[in-house]
Amino acid sequence: MVEEAEDRSVILKDMTANPAPLGLLGFGLTTILLNFHNAGFYPLSSMILAMGFAYGGIAQIFASLMEYKKGNTFGTVAFGSYGLFWWSLVILLILPNITFLNTAGNSALKAADPVSLGAYFFIWGLFTLVMFFGTLKGHRMLQVVFLSLAVLFFLLTAAELTGSTTLTVIAGYEGIFTGASAMYLGLAEVINEVYDRRVLPI
Repeated sequence: MVEEAEDRSVILKDMTANPAPLGLLGFGLTTILLNFHNAGFYPLSSMILAMGFAYGGIAQIFASLMEYKKGNTFGTVAFGSYGLFWWSLVILLILPNITFLNTAGNSALKAADPVSLGAYFFIWGLFTLVMFFGTLKGHRMLQVVFLSLAVLFFLLTAAELTGSTTLTVIAGYEGIFTGASAMYLGLAEVINEVYDRRVLPI
């Protein structure tokens, strides 16, 4: 006697952690520290470069890879792109100061001029503005992060192209707000998940 096979449905539950807070905090804390410099509180130093490489860069790249495993295209692109943005910024700043690369007659490693930096910040602002429209179906705080970041990039573009130190200072304060909003969202997601309820609104 042959028993008929019984149809069964299996429900798979995703038990992996939410990588977004790691990426948001890596971005947020590093952005705050860099923009304290832009606002004039202290000069550019190895502290900012180290944060940019490690927490701003590596942490967001890790978050991007984890978002990929979750099937989240937006998170993969956002965290991967901004993680590599921080790496590119660190490399952009240190390359001209690497002695053995900056030999006599080597003009390829000159420090970036204001026009090229303006183009650099502008293209990142354009990318961020388009990504902002991808946040319109998400949390309100995520919209705040992306919109304020787009404004920051465009302010930095204007500051580079005009040479205005006033615009740089304004961008610094706006960047502190941008970083703080990302930091808040990352910490809110952690706290809300720990307590399994909305403790902090997002």
